[in-house]
Formats: sequence, structure tokens, C-alpha cells
Amino acid sequence: MHPSSLEVRMSSCCSGSCSSAAPPPDGRYRKVLWAALVINFIMFGVEIVSSLAAGSVSLLADSVDFLGDAANYGVSLFVLGLAVVWRSRAAYAKGLVMGAFGLLVLGRALWLGTGGQVPHAQTMGVVSVLAFAANGVVAALLYAFRNGDANMRSVRLCTRNDMIGNVAVMLAALGVFGTGAGWPDIAVASIMALLGLHAARDIILQARGELRQGAGAGVPAR
Repeated sequence: MHPSSLEVRMSSCCSGSCSSAAPPPDGRYRKVLWAALVINFIMFGVEIVSSLAAGSVSLLADSVDFLGDAANYGVSLFVLGLAVVWRSRAAYAKGLVMGAFGLLVLGRALWLGTGGQVPHAQTMGVVSVLAFAANGVVAALLYAFRNGDANMRSVRLCTRNDMIGNVAVMLAALGVFGTGAGWPDIAVASIMALLGLHAARDIILQARGELRQGAGAGVPAR
């Protein structure tokens, strides 16, 4: 079976969907993917809780990146061996979840913005540094595979871009601390949410196309 176009797109995780067009080349890479999945899922939980405690919407937005990456690694590890239709369905479900979180972030940003609430800058700073360190660990684990195929390189690039997002939250924390206002947090969160919604849209459209193509070709679900 030839790799589907969804598999090719899923190799570019920073655009929203991430997986490999072939199984991991060895057990070491699979273990690294497992470690990356666990780290990202834990940080998703940490940032969700911290965003509520600090009243920070940019932390909430950053947590969506961790959730998306955890889903990417999960897809890589669990559904690659299944039929194309199931990989498409998994991507479609992921796109819906990411889109829902993006709308949640925008709604909360609007709510906090109109209420004039100022988030806790110190909590934002500490958690964003922790998130940066977590992504740094993932990047270090993936460094051994820096000369691998395009799929491996895309995962590393995705992690690097996530670290840039962490720096944006740090800057938002500094902005809140320096101005005593909540607008830096809201501005950063809004940008991150819009990027997340754009990625979710791409995933959903691609997955729907794959499902229609599979249905038209009479591809069995198993």
C-alpha cells in the first residue's frame, strides 16, 4: 500500500498534523516518541491547571500546543499500523479537538479582556520556563535522529517551534509584569489561538478529503 497524502502531510507536525509515512526505523526512536508523548501530555495538564490558577490565557493557548503534540505522537505510535481510513478519522478527531480548544482560548481571552483581569505574571514566567525546559528535553532526545528522514526532522522542527511559543509566553509574562495590565497576555494568546485554529482547519479539510477519497475508492475500514 502506497502512503496516502494524509501520511505525507502528517509528517509536517508544525502545520498541525504529525506522523510518519513509515513505522519508526528502530526501537530507540519508538521509545523517544513515547517519552515525547508523556512529556507533552504532562505539560498539557500542568499548563491547563496553571492557566486557571494564574488567570493567564496565553498559558491556556500554549497548553493546546502540548495537547496537539501529544496527539501527534499518539497517532504515530498507535494508528500507523491501521487502515488509512482510521488514520484519517484520528486526524479528523484531533482537528476537531484542537479547533474547540482554539475557540475556547479566544472566548476566554475576550472574557478576561473585557473584565480587565490581570494575570499572575510570576506564575506565567515560571510555567513558561518549565515548558521551555520540557520541550528542550524532547529536542535533546530527538537530536540523535537529526540526520534521519524528513519525518524525523519535522518532529524536531515542530519541537523547536514550540520552544519559540514558550518564549512568547515568557515575553507576555514580562509584559504583564512591566505594565501591570493583562493585554500582553491576551495579545499573545489570541495570536497563538488563531494559529491553532488555522492548523485545525487544515487538518480537518485534509482528513475529510482523505475520507471522501477512501469512500469513493471503496477502501475497506480494516
